[in-house]
Amino acid sequence: MPTQAKAAVIDEITERFQNSSAAVLTEYRGLTVAQLTQLRRSLGEGSSYAVVKNTLTKRAADSVGFSDLAPLLNGPTAIAFIEGDPVNAAKAIRDFARANPLLVVKGGVVEGRTVDAAEVTRLADVESREVLLAKLAGAMKGNLTKAAGLFQAPLSQVARLAAALQEKKAADAPAAEAPAADTAAADTTPDTTDAAADAASDA
Repeated sequence: MPTQAKAAVIDEITERFQNSSAAVLTEYRGLTVAQLTQLRRSLGEGSSYAVVKNTLTKRAADSVGFSDLAPLLNGPTAIAFIEGDPVNAAKAIRDFARANPLLVVKGGVVEGRTVDAAEVTRLADVESREVLLAKLAGAMKGNLTKAAGLFQAPLSQVARLAAALQEKKAADAPAAEAPAADTAAADTTPDTTDAAADAASDA
């Protein structure tokens, strides 16, 4: 391949690494063109699946900081460049590999981080972004419904609560005043005694 053509291929692969949310490296040995086309379609709109030359891909990977991919670039290699949610693409690749064992996942890059084959499989087991957002929305809706229920409580409930608080306050008040009354009674006793003593003295 002429040097200029090689440079163009390296630039194209580099651009795909930069613009993709994920890139999954696979070995496709033994798969038919029809099967590869099926896999390509299952990845979703905007994604691609292409056979690459290992030497040129290594140079492209090095240029974008993915030199860790070098050990994976051996033997027949094809890369799924994913646009959009990488979880959905990982699920598509996992399901295809189950039906077509000749497809071997080597590893790849997800959100700018190199991963091995096991991590790609774990990613496929994660719920998709859409499902997670739906669950979050459901949880938020449930909490909002509870809050709305509190705000819409009948005024009679509020009135009963206010009355109960008032009754509790009234019940606590006499207990607080009782010691003061006892003190007043104690203070008058000495005065009465003194008055009686004065009367006896005068007699």
